[in-house]
Amino acid sequence: MNYKSVIYTSWIQKLWQTKAAIAIALMAIVLPACGYNEPQAITPATLQQQRNQVSREVVDNEVEEVTDKTDELIGKSVTIRTQPIRLIGPTSFTVNDKELFDNQNILVINATGQPFTLPSTNNIPIQITGQVRRFDLAQINQDYKLDLQSEYYRDHEDQPVIVAKSLALSPNPGELTTNPSTYYGKRLTVTGEVEDINSPVAYTLDEDKLLGGEDLLVLHTKPQAKVKPGEKIAVSGVLRPLIIADLERDYDLSWDVNVRKQLQAKYRNKPVLVVTNNAP
Repeated sequence: MNYKSVIYTSWIQKLWQTKAAIAIALMAIVLPACGYNEPQAITPATLQQQRNQVSREVVDNEVEEVTDKTDELIGKSVTIRTQPIRLIGPTSFTVNDKELFDNQNILVINATGQPFTLPSTNNIPIQITGQVRRFDLAQINQDYKLDLQSEYYRDHEDQPVIVAKSLALSPNPGELTTNPSTYYGKRLTVTGEVEDINSPVAYTLDEDKLLGGEDLLVLHTKPQAKVKPGEKIAVSGVLRPLIIADLERDYDLSWDVNVRKQLQAKYRNKPVLVVTNNAP
C-alpha cells in the first residue's frame, strides 16, 4: 500500500467515527423526548386520586386565606356599617360584613353599657365600633363585666366576635328626611356627601335620589373641621325638628343672626341632626 492509500484509509475511518458519534448524540436527545410522548394507562382510581389532590389544594388555599384575614383582625378595633341579621341574646346579634369577614356571620356583643334596640326592619343599617376577638365566654364576661349566658353562645366558641364599644342606627339621609318621626330623639350615625355649606356650623348631606327625600341638615353646636362639597363624611348626633327656640334652649349654639334667619326660613320644623362634638 502506497503513502496516498494510507492517508485515504485513515481519513475514511475518522469520517465514520465522526458520523457514529453524531448518531449517538442524536439518539440521546431524541429518545427521552419520545419517552414523554408515550401513552400512559390511567385507571379510574388514578384519575379520582388526581382530582382529589387538586380539590384538596384549592380548599386548603381558601381556608388559609380566610384564616389569615381573620387572624389579622384579632385584637384590632374596627368600624363597620351593616344591617343586623339575627338577635342572638339579650345583648348580642349577628351581622355580615363582606369586606372584613369574607361573608361570615359575625357575632356582635354590646359592651357599651347602654341598652341598644335593633331596628324593626333589617333594611336600616347600624354602625358598630369595637374590638375583634376570639369568642371566649368566661374571658369576655370578665374583661367587660358582662353576664353573658352560655345557652346563647354554644355555636360561637372560638369564633370571631366584635365586642362593641359604640352602636348607633345609621340610616341614609333620605330615610331621615322622609320618615323623621321614627328617629326623633335617637342618637344616629349618618354617612353621606356634603352638599350645601351654609356656615362653619351648618351644612347638608345629600340624600339618595332613589329614596325621594330631601337633603339632611347637619348642625354643629361648635365650629367644626372644614368640609368640602362632595366630600363623604360620617357624623354622629341626635335627630330633632328644627325649632330655633328649643335648640337655643338646649345648646350653646355658635351661629350668627344671618345664619339663624336662613335656617329658620328654609328648614323650620324639618329634621336636623344636631352634632355636639367639634368635628364631623
